[in-house]
Amino acid sequence: MKHKKTYHSLEVNRGSKSILVEGPIKKEALESFRMDEGLVAFRPPEKQKEALMKVIEFPESRIIVARDGDKIVGYATFLYPDPMERWSEAELDNLLELGAIEISSEYRGFSLGKNILKVSMMDDAMEDYIILTTEYYWHWDLRGTGLSIWQYRDVMEKVMSAGGLEPYATDDPEICSHPANTLMARIGSRAGHDSVLEFNRVRFKHKYML
Repeated sequence: MKHKKTYHSLEVNRGSKSILVEGPIKKEALESFRMDEGLVAFRPPEKQKEALMKVIEFPESRIIVARDGDKIVGYATFLYPDPMERWSEAELDNLLELGAIEISSEYRGFSLGKNILKVSMMDDAMEDYIILTTEYYWHWDLRGTGLSIWQYRDVMEKVMSAGGLEPYATDDPEICSHPANTLMARIGSRAGHDSVLEFNRVRFKHKYML
């Protein structure tokens, strides 16, 4: 499958501050940007940039960023599911996972998560894909936000819905291990009937769940 990528952007303004949300960005652009010090959800900012530089090498990958000047203050990555995950068993070349989405704590009042997902879906090529994301409560910044598990889940669902993702049932053990965990997905209008059937097969490994 040829992974077509068309650049899109929008500006998010709040007071005198203007944030540019753009992507999919190219390797050269990513190299020239620096990471905000508040991007520490997964690893230190410098290490996270190194990880993004590796992600951008994959032909299917997409990286959407929100930046304040040359400083990345938020980002999302799309790429094939990890080979160790059940979602890779589908072996679909049009199944992408929203692998990470992170916003610096200093920029959480700009609705950057929603706007990153909006820009992500502006590319018409996304209609060829099934996009999925797995949300686990133990990854959520409950302490930093002061939200309860259920409040945070509600926020996450609203953010994901900005990109057209909605909850899907599954018998995946990790997701089923807690009622707040959820699988969310967006099925593009050109994803194809066979791809949808295969996605459904991987969602449910136990036929009694169908």
